[in-house]
Amino acid sequence: MARLLLDGVTKVFADGEDEIVAVDDVSIDIRDGEFLVLVGPSGCGKSTTLRMIAGLETITEGEIRLGETVLNDVRTQDRDIAMVFQSYALYPHLTARGNMSFGLEESTDLSDAAIDERITEAATMMGIEDLLDRKPGELSGGQQQRVALGRAIVRDPDVFLMDEPLSNLDAKLRAEMRTELQQLQSQLDVTTVYVTHDQTEAMTMSDRIAVMNDGELQQVGRPLELYHEPNNLFVAEFIGEPAMNFLPGRREGASFVSDRIEYPFSAAVNDDIGDADDIILGVRPEDVSILDGTNGGGDPAHEFEMTATVVEPMGNENVVHLEFPGETTGTEDLVAITEGRRGVEENESVRVRIPEEAIHVFDTASGEALHARQLEIDPQALRI
Repeated sequence: MARLLLDGVTKVFADGEDEIVAVDDVSIDIRDGEFLVLVGPSGCGKSTTLRMIAGLETITEGEIRLGETVLNDVRTQDRDIAMVFQSYALYPHLTARGNMSFGLEESTDLSDAAIDERITEAATMMGIEDLLDRKPGELSGGQQQRVALGRAIVRDPDVFLMDEPLSNLDAKLRAEMRTELQQLQSQLDVTTVYVTHDQTEAMTMSDRIAVMNDGELQQVGRPLELYHEPNNLFVAEFIGEPAMNFLPGRREGASFVSDRIEYPFSAAVNDDIGDADDIILGVRPEDVSILDGTNGGGDPAHEFEMTATVVEPMGNENVVHLEFPGETTGTEDLVAITEGRRGVEENESVRVRIPEEAIHVFDTASGEALHARQLEIDPQALRI
């Protein structure tokens, strides 16, 4: 059983007389065989959390448990954990076979035949069986990454830890390796904690995502849960590309009001908002509709005249940047995504609809989510 539990884990670094809290009271229950992605901006504490699991950093407070074993004081080499590094960390003077066998030779009593069997099996799984006699300098970045993964696989650990293992690869190879890693983890069924700052990797690879910022855990959930039901402004902005649109304003009566627009709320939305007055209206770019004369049936009170300032054609879709009329500070611009064959010209005046069933509302002071968009699927399908 390889259930991994982080219970109130905290890491404080001393900086002279000052203390820097790198990780602050993080608690995550990672199921046996689960693929959990730790995601957040640089410096948020995700790699420090991974290093504490590995035993490369001491824990200031809290506990890390693997199954029934508390790992806090267990030496790194005695934890049944294998780690894959961003830099691959291959020994340049050893062949791929030598790199994959080194850990087993130093830490186990396996025979040479048993080690060779494990290496052959892992190399075949990774598609590098013909590269085992080459040294790292003779391999491409993708091949080196496969050797590093193979080195972890032969350990047959209870937990895989991966620290941004794809960040050194080009975009095309990263996409290929994302798919390979998903298939590999599913095949091996090993509990995996994967660190990245790339929210696309987090969304496409994980069973669940843990979002961190400034050392604090913001939200843990399945990818679609975080996308459609973010806990706060940070999660809403970080998850999704392009990011969610935010319109700062206030509630007056039963409506959202800003300097240039008024957006009436239904009774149900107002009930969710409660007593909050300073609020932020949020909407995903794909939910902003640019009307073409045939889009009917919407509430005219939720439609606005805007100007398309920049159009980014992506082939299957267009990313359209929009401005409200009049002098703008950029704080109320919107980004919309349209179907690729829907023509929108730069500087064209367009009518835009923001449907109420797609909006989010956040408290300005706390950033807390007050209202989330209405889903067309059962929310329980988004949760473990």
